[in-house]
Amino acid sequence: MNKRELIEKAAAEAGLSRRQTAAALEAILGTIQTAVAAEDKVAIPGFGSFEIVHKPARTGRNPQTGDPLEIAETWTAKFKPSPGFLGLIRQRKKD
Repeated sequence: MNKRELIEKAAAEAGLSRRQTAAALEAILGTIQTAVAAEDKVAIPGFGSFEIVHKPARTGRNPQTGDPLEIAETWTAKFKPSPGFLGLIRQRKKD
C-alpha cells in the first residue's frame, strides 16, 4: 500500500474527504518526524513507538578482504511495534 492508497482507505473509513485525510496524515507525520529529530520518544498506544538511536563509531571488517575498517558514528530512527500490533502480525503469519 502506498501513501495515496492509505489516504483513500483512511478517508473512506473515517468518512472524510481525501484532502482532509491527506492534510491530517501530513500533520501527523511531520509532528512525529520533528519530535523524533528533537530526540523525543513518540509513543502511540496500540501501534508502537518511534525514537532516535545513536550508534557510536566502531571497527568493522571488510567482508571481501577481512581487513579492519572504521565505521563512523551515526544517528538513526527506530520503530518498536506495540505488543498488540506484534500479536496481530504474528497471528497473521500463522494463518
